[in-house]
Amino acid sequence: MTDPMRITPADRPIRVCIVAPSLSILGGQAVAAQRLLERLRAVPGLEVDFLPHDPRSNPLLRLLQRVKYVRTVATSIAYVTSLLRRLPKYDVVHVFSASYWSFVLAPTPAILIGKWLGKRVVVNYRSGEAEDHLQRWPKTAIPTLHRADAVVTPSGYLVDVFARFGIQAESIANFVDPEAVLFRRRTSLRPVFLSNRNFQALYNVPCVLRAFAIIQARIPDARLIVIGDGPERAHVHETARTLALRNVEFIGAVAPGDMGRWYDRADVYLNASDIDNMPNSIIEAFACALPVVTTRAGGIPYVVEHERNGLLVDCGDHATLAAAALRLLDDPKLAERLVVEGLRDVDQQYTWAAVSHRWAALYRRLVQARDVVPAESVEPDAEPDAGRLLPEASTR
Repeated sequence: MTDPMRITPADRPIRVCIVAPSLSILGGQAVAAQRLLERLRAVPGLEVDFLPHDPRSNPLLRLLQRVKYVRTVATSIAYVTSLLRRLPKYDVVHVFSASYWSFVLAPTPAILIGKWLGKRVVVNYRSGEAEDHLQRWPKTAIPTLHRADAVVTPSGYLVDVFARFGIQAESIANFVDPEAVLFRRRTSLRPVFLSNRNFQALYNVPCVLRAFAIIQARIPDARLIVIGDGPERAHVHETARTLALRNVEFIGAVAPGDMGRWYDRADVYLNASDIDNMPNSIIEAFACALPVVTTRAGGIPYVVEHERNGLLVDCGDHATLAAAALRLLDDPKLAERLVVEGLRDVDQQYTWAAVSHRWAALYRRLVQARDVVPAESVEPDAEPDAGRLLPEASTR
């Protein structure tokens, strides 16, 4: 018999806690989490809060986090403590997840503590390294994911990956924040290129630089804007020096709300990642009417269809990346067709209006699966009350 005390009253909101990296760790997960948090807070019938993977709650903790090795232990203790203190008041724990050690240190405690507390747990897995992660860590990652009530990914690519490991997942796409993009119709393309992936080995920014060297050999006044930072910074800058590139502007890390003006300054978007899932930067480029040339890493072909809404090349092939970029400059009709299709895809798939109802419906479904009316009001074999707990999400 279900404990009537666990029933969620229909007259109060569903309480959701998003557990994710804070923006102090600038990256795709943090940006996606903050955008989702802001939008969900405006949905009727939801009460949404945020709990960071990386708490910085007091001066002593911040001091300890400056010390190598000590920072991991101190942060983990503070994080687990905050999970134990805060999660009891929520109905749904929505956990953002990457791979490998990050999965162990951040999502795993939230999943296990959430389930121990009797909460519904959603794992929002976003890493393009999922297949390698599950192959290398099958005894920990797979059982932990099976503990979740729902596994959600931004792309059909990861749904297919998880299925191969016996994990059922569903896809709810990333969405474009209109405040982070500036639409500009480009009647002709200038040789001004943009790369905005973080300086990590899997994103292979040096491949973009090598492609740009070929472009610049043909068009001496071509320009490249490089946005990003990270552990590969020295290698990226050394590659540019070795290639003797001109007109390369290294901007560093840029806050998500400031990215629109950088898309606006460019005329072609370049991406050379070797491992990827569903880069938000690509759909932002679509929304800015910026033609896209990218490698076909991971889930990118689930978003970019070659010669329909972008151009795809093989990973690590800088010569073909350069040739595809030059092709756009030489064929404005092709560039215009790609832009039109990219804009159509954003409008149909990658707006908040297109995805908001799916998050609301997921939370509602999970809570309804747990909650039933009191035993005295139904026969033992009666179906649970399927009455709606949450109005349809606002699609404004």
